[in-house]
Amino acid sequence: MKNTYLLGSALALSLAGLQPAFAQEIETGADLISVYQHLHANPELSLQEVNTSALLARELESLGFNVTTGLGDDWVRAKAEREQGVIRENVGGYGVVGVMENGDGPTLLIRADMDALPVPEQTGFSFASEQVATSWTGVEGPVMHACGHDIHMTSWLGTARNLVDRRDEWSGTLIMILQPAEELGLGAQAMLEEGLFDDFPVPDYNLALHVNSSMPAGTVGYVPGFAMANVDSVDITIHGAGGHGAYPHTTIDPVVIAAHTVTALQTLVSRNVNPQDPAVVTVGAITAGHKHNVIPDEAHLQLTVRSYGDDVRETLLSGIERIARGQAEAFGAPEPEFFVDPDYTPATFNDPDLSERIGGALRATLGDESVRILSPVMGGEDFSRYARTDENIPGMLFWIGAISEEQYVASQNGGPGLPSLHSGLFGPDYENTIETGVTSMTAAAMEILGNQ
Repeated sequence: MKNTYLLGSALALSLAGLQPAFAQEIETGADLISVYQHLHANPELSLQEVNTSALLARELESLGFNVTTGLGDDWVRAKAEREQGVIRENVGGYGVVGVMENGDGPTLLIRADMDALPVPEQTGFSFASEQVATSWTGVEGPVMHACGHDIHMTSWLGTARNLVDRRDEWSGTLIMILQPAEELGLGAQAMLEEGLFDDFPVPDYNLALHVNSSMPAGTVGYVPGFAMANVDSVDITIHGAGGHGAYPHTTIDPVVIAAHTVTALQTLVSRNVNPQDPAVVTVGAITAGHKHNVIPDEAHLQLTVRSYGDDVRETLLSGIERIARGQAEAFGAPEPEFFVDPDYTPATFNDPDLSERIGGALRATLGDESVRILSPVMGGEDFSRYARTDENIPGMLFWIGAISEEQYVASQNGGPGLPSLHSGLFGPDYENTIETGVTSMTAAAMEILGNQ
């Protein structure tokens, strides 16, 4: 049965064609639609989730959780100082941990991510974001919840409220965490480095959900096993010897070397990786020179590298270096420089047994027709890190559809395509999506914690 009562008066108003007025301030205990609209209109960039975390920490405290805020702050500030040379306004670690002990039983962690993206909003919502902010790296621009983290947080809060109301139906320990900087792949690491599994109860299971921009609202999907990819960022600096564009024979042209390197890198996936192992090597940016008739001294390549297995990841990373060195040598150029960001995002692996168990609970709650088994994707999610610790904790991330039925059907019948996540046009069917998020995550939690 769907928990429509959780959405309160705002849902009734909106279903009647009315929209509750957006307020800059929102009271603790407000209905979920008002919370969602507030979060959507007030997005905060990665490592700057100061107001978002404070608002939801107050909500947890009002529900009776023992709440800790600021987890990850030292780690984040040290990284900002080390890599940027400055800690900009509001930059910090804003991880939130709420713990509720309710007798003997399993310990369950439920995560939601908080950060928004540097994207200008084009949804047309009456509560659309008009926020402009400066990122932790100093880039100013518009900000939007273009990846649905506002839906995640609202569903997370509705689940917490549900489980508190139903305390007599479950026993164990519930850990509700809010994670910063998922979009940078840094938030989980920051929280773990600062004691998430040392200073708080160690979970037996980890759960999270994520919106899906190609599924209709009211549906849920999951992937047993590998669900999302390792994500590595690689920088290559190719050195040459610059000079006049009219006399290329007097130079070592790094632009030509870069072009050959990009082409040669395509053989990594096609000739070095088993065809049955997914892998991606994409050169997303080439930077070199600044004038038509000047051959520059160097060229800079920026790559994103995706894989599932750690062995494939190593094949790709070592192969990139081998190929780039070989191309430089072929042109008589100095050795290139490489930087592989150590703060990479590991692949998300959904524990197969847990996935089938939760999948069964979702089918029992939503109906077989509303639950799908999906294919893995090559996107990344640092929820993976909670399972990649010494504790080896089983985890599962599942997807909730976010597109209106009308929009979905039209797209399947030759109509306009669906906006993807990270698009300024991504405007979810938020009432139905939140309802499904709360219902499905509550069902998943009760499957683990419920009195049997």
